[in-house]
Amino acid sequence: MRLLSVNVGRPMPVDYTDAPGGMTGIDKRPVAGPVQVSPVGPKGTVGGGVAGDAVCDRRHHGGSDRAVYAFAREDLDAWEQALGRTLANGAFGENLTTSGLDVTEALIGERWQVGSDLVVEVTAGRIPCRTFAGWVGERGWVKRFIEVGRTGALLRVIAPGEIRADDPITVVHRPDHDITAALLLRAATTERHLLPRTLAAAEWMESELLHTARTYTEKYG
Repeated sequence: MRLLSVNVGRPMPVDYTDAPGGMTGIDKRPVAGPVQVSPVGPKGTVGGGVAGDAVCDRRHHGGSDRAVYAFAREDLDAWEQALGRTLANGAFGENLTTSGLDVTEALIGERWQVGSDLVVEVTAGRIPCRTFAGWVGERGWVKRFIEVGRTGALLRVIAPGEIRADDPITVVHRPDHDITAALLLRAATTERHLLPRTLAAAEWMESELLHTARTYTEKYG
């Protein structure tokens, strides 16, 4: 298991986002290392995360639970076949493009060591948004991405560190439950009856999804 590339995005104006100023950092490109990755404060705060990476819409992105986004090269390859076009590392707006690691089937709360120092923890899978759909430019993209379910993983930073391409990735902790990033995506979108089940991972879940799961459970049991 290894890191193929570290990807960062610069702010750019687009007409398919409702972010303040119409700016997005979704166009992420590989950069030469080393790149510092640091813990992030609560949503809306500035600083931390992947050095040099723009977070333009702090209402919905960034914050401690969404400091870093990882996506598997194997899943990009599958989408290349499905879409009939080349997808470079970073093409889905991911900060980390990985190889040999089933990112989508990672457990919520699973921890990875990347390189010698960085430790990150899985908090959720990606729920596709309007900006992602506009960036990819495929009709019905949000529905299609959810149906395929290869969601990647949102990560919080447990221990900071410098990383670069070809760094090894090691799974250093797996919690004792079966809630994966893929299952959490389904629970939050097309299979909401699964939300009570996801509370088994409440200790590690991304805060907004945890609130949704608790609210649903209180209402429907």
